Amino acid sequence: MKLGVNIDHIATLREARKEIYPSPVWGAVLAQIAGADSIVCHLREDRRHIKERDLFLLKEVVMVKLNLEMSLNREIVEIAKKLKPDQATLVPERRQEITTEGGLDLKKNKKRVKEVISQLKSKGILVSVFIDPDKEQIELAKKLNVDAIEIHTGRYSQAKTYSQMKKELDKIKEAVIFSKELKLRTYAGHGLNYINITPVAKIKEIEEFNIGHSIISRAVFVGLVQAIREMKMLILDARSRD
Repeated sequence: MKLGVNIDHIATLREARKEIYPSPVWGAVLAQIAGADSIVCHLREDRRHIKERDLFLLKEVVMVKLNLEMSLNREIVEIAKKLKPDQATLVPERRQEITTEGGLDLKKNKKRVKEVISQLKSKGILVSVFIDPDKEQIELAKKLNVDAIEIHTGRYSQAKTYSQMKKELDKIKEAVIFSKELKLRTYAGHGLNYINITPVAKIKEIEEFNIGHSIISRAVFVGLVQAIREMKMLILDARSRD
């Protein structure tokens, strides 16, 4: 099991005051020291946190997998082709949203997704798609020849009652098992934190969790290295106990 650390919100702090600090690049260095298996960042069309300069500096210092989250926007695709991250994760994006609100609809965007996958793969970039825990979407992902899928865990993370949480957790389990039957690498992320990670971490078919906001928030109090180690320990402990 691997942990991908999303460093976007280090850049969010920087952009709150339009300063040169804190540096998401230095955050990536510390994350690697703490045991992160990959570094995740999202170059949004509005550049609200991560900038192009960050990406190319990250490319120089990241020794683990560099995972670029990105929309289907043509400008962003061209930047990704130039950067050549280890992995690109295609996500939906709306300018008005605070954070990603759901998975990418592969059925609705099939033609454009297919084009982008082809362009990225031509540059040797592994491609993942961020989708809801839905069998139809997973089947489409397989047909589009992606290398991996990342299951959107947002609805599980936002559940207000135990019954809602269990319902969404069951959906995730079914989706992950189905994905593995199709021989797809399967990751998960969005909204996961120190309280809700354990039940999801027990799903052995999930190969990697991508977590950002909760880790950066925890780091305000205990430091980034400690925050990452605590999260990784929770995940590993859940796996060992199940």
